[in-house]
Amino acid sequence: MIARRYAVALADVVHEKGEGEAVQHELNAWESMIGSSPLLKEVLSNPTIAYDRKKALLEELIRRSRVRDITANFLRVLLRNQRLTELDEVNRKFAEILDERSGLTSAIVTTARPISEDAKQALQQTLLQVTGKRVRLTFTHDEALIGGIVTRIGSTVYDGSVRNQLNEIEQKLAGR
Repeated sequence: MIARRYAVALADVVHEKGEGEAVQHELNAWESMIGSSPLLKEVLSNPTIAYDRKKALLEELIRRSRVRDITANFLRVLLRNQRLTELDEVNRKFAEILDERSGLTSAIVTTARPISEDAKQALQQTLLQVTGKRVRLTFTHDEALIGGIVTRIGSTVYDGSVRNQLNEIEQKLAGR
């Protein structure tokens, strides 16, 4: 809930300036930097370290990374409100809001084996018709599916896997 508030506020600002994609890219880099450094994460989250020291560290990192003013100011706000360690969640919500505002939705597609580019294109067209929105596809693989495809869009799951079909047959045979 808190992450969404920050994300909405940032999305409003970047929308006015047309810098959504660039700021998102910079925040992804920051999320990666913080996530890959246990020491940095500890310093930012440790309540016994004075705010002034954290701020000095943040300012030095901002200077070195040469991020946009919007990104820098947003990072400062997160630090001031003790939310910088939640950047990953804020960033995820921010991406969702930008997608939502641009009429784009995300789908996670899981297959037993990699599928061809033609199959990916066909799936993208099918999902466009189903959702009425452009769809960004992320592909994963799970050999346990045996075959077929599982697609997750938000909280909706379309399970066309062989594993699921076998489970359904088993349930019918068991009289459930």
